[in-house]
Amino acid sequence: MYKITRAEMLADNIFLMDVEAPRVAKSCKPGQFVIVKMDEKGERIPLTICDYDCEKGTVTIVVQVIGASTEKMKYMKAGDGFRDFMGPLGNPSELIEEDIESLKKKKILFVAGGLGTAPVYPQVKWMKEHGVDVDVIVGSKTKDLIILEDEMKAVAGNLYITTDDGSYGRKGMGTDVIKSLVKEEGKEYDVCVAIGPMIMMKFVCLLTKELGIPTIVSMNPIMVDGTGMCGACRLSVGDEVKFACVDGPEFDGHLVNFDEAMKRQQMYKTAEGRAVLKAREGDTHHGGCGHCGGDE
Repeated sequence: MYKITRAEMLADNIFLMDVEAPRVAKSCKPGQFVIVKMDEKGERIPLTICDYDCEKGTVTIVVQVIGASTEKMKYMKAGDGFRDFMGPLGNPSELIEEDIESLKKKKILFVAGGLGTAPVYPQVKWMKEHGVDVDVIVGSKTKDLIILEDEMKAVAGNLYITTDDGSYGRKGMGTDVIKSLVKEEGKEYDVCVAIGPMIMMKFVCLLTKELGIPTIVSMNPIMVDGTGMCGACRLSVGDEVKFACVDGPEFDGHLVNFDEAMKRQQMYKTAEGRAVLKAREGDTHHGGCGHCGGDE
């Protein structure tokens, strides 16, 4: 049993938990994720790592209620525990593999949309700990849905908050802030990291491509099984087929086919859609999720 040491609500249907998992915490790196199961019969849920403390042996996860399992998780409290807490999985952020001195010379912009703030935070925190100043844009629909603002303020070089309705910070979307920073304030960036809903990442990438800013995206929103078995997170990156959970979750955003990924994500939600995908993709579809017979 993996004990929950802290549980708190961050916003409507968004909650944070610290979980005792010493072996996972010891090996964590920014950009990776874990898979949790509430009990023996529970659903496998891949969740990006929001933070980790090697000394305390804890891993922090942020969860949004989107289904029956996460609805049950919302009512778990300190002292409760998970049956399984597996990880770290996926590849770490490619930026943390770079030479530190070279990284310090780069001008880096992070763009976090909604729940994407959770996986952006450990990367920005790592940058701060290694002497790398970065700019961060955190966007949300309304003020009430902004999460981890104080934590992000403590690690970001410059933090820009934006809300769609203008209820807090700047009014508009993350792309509006990028345009303002580059075109009006004259800022230049060597690389952008965008994490959030797929539609948000798509439009950030369209803009950064126009501006000539290389962009990294995290495709964790489309993961289901998290081990490469179900094929839910299959996507086209340039002329290659990749799977977010085992090949990513980070990819070159200018090469990701977002329209295909979003359409495929919707199809995967129904039995009919999964059957069509299995027939269309053949041996490259992947099996093991229990839905399409690939594990038989």
